[in-house]
Amino acid sequence: MKTSTELQRYSLNGETMGSRYTALFYAGAGIDTDEVGQRLACAVARVDQQMSTWKPDSDLNRLNAAPEQQWISVPQELATVLSAALRVSQQSGGAFDIAVGDLVNAWGFGPAEPTVTEQALATMPPRTRLSASAALVVDPLRNQVRKRAPLHLDLNGIAKGFGVDELARCLEGFGITRYLVGIDGEMRARGVKPDGQCWTVAVEKPDRGVREVMGVMELGDAAIATSGDYRQWVDVAGQAYAHTMNPATGAPLCNPLAAVTVVAASCMLADAWATALMVLGETEGPRLAQERGMDALFVLRDGQQFKEISIVGGQLQAQIETRPM
Repeated sequence: MKTSTELQRYSLNGETMGSRYTALFYAGAGIDTDEVGQRLACAVARVDQQMSTWKPDSDLNRLNAAPEQQWISVPQELATVLSAALRVSQQSGGAFDIAVGDLVNAWGFGPAEPTVTEQALATMPPRTRLSASAALVVDPLRNQVRKRAPLHLDLNGIAKGFGVDELARCLEGFGITRYLVGIDGEMRARGVKPDGQCWTVAVEKPDRGVREVMGVMELGDAAIATSGDYRQWVDVAGQAYAHTMNPATGAPLCNPLAAVTVVAASCMLADAWATALMVLGETEGPRLAQERGMDALFVLRDGQQFKEISIVGGQLQAQIETRPM
C-alpha cells in the first residue's frame, strides 16, 4: 500500500445539469485518469438523463406524462431519489415537495415559457393541490411508481445532490478514499489531504448578481448543500421572486431567509433539507433543525445586514453574527 507521501493530486471536471462537476482527489501515480474521467462523466450523465425536466425523453418526464393509477417501472436510482424525497417531505411537514413542476414552469424556472405576469398575479386565486406524498406511491423493491392523481414532478431540489453522491461512489469504486466532489455548490468529501488537513469549502455570500465568499467550512466524511434566493430569480412588476416554491402557498418563497446551508451524511439529503429548511423560514426552520440534531447555517436579510443563525449537532450556537450586505 502506498503511503500518503506517495499520493498525487488529481483534478477532473466536466459539464452536467446546466453546471459543472468537479472531482479533486489524491491517489497513486499509476491511476488511469482517462478511465476515471469517463466513469465520472457517465455517472452524472445517467442522473441527468433520468431526473432532468429539461430533457424531453428523461425518465422523470416519462413518469410525468404517464397515466394515473398504473405502475410505471423506473431506474433504481430514480426510485431511490423519489423515495428519499417523500421521506423528507413527511419529516419536514410538507415543506419539501417535488410536486411543484407546474409552478416552477409557470414562474419561468423550468423549460416551459413563463406564464406568470403582473396581471396574472393580481387575479391569481388560492391553489388547492395534492402533494407528492399524497399522490405518489413508490415501491423501491420493484423500482416502480404509481401516481394517484396528475402530477408534474420536479427534482431540482434533490437530484443534483444525488449526482454528487454518485460521483463519490464512482471514485470509491476505484478505491479512492481522499476526495472532494461537487456539482456547482453541492459538495461531498471523504478522508483528509495527505498533510492531514480537512477539505475546505467556501460558503457564498447570498448577494444577487455578485459572487463573493462569505466564509469557509471544513468538511470531512460529509456533504454540504446550500439553498438560496440569490442565484435564480425573476422580476415581475419590479418584485424579485426566487426559484424555490412554497408548496403551502403555490408561489415562490417570501420570508427573510437569504440562504440555508446544511451538512449531512449524503449530498442528496443535504440538498433536500437545505430546500426544506429554506421553505420553513427563519423561525420554524431553525426549530426543526434543532429537533432533528442537524448541522445548518441560516442566513437572514436584516435591513442592510445579514444575520447568521448557526446550529451544530442540533445545538443553537451562542453567537448570532451580523455582517454588512
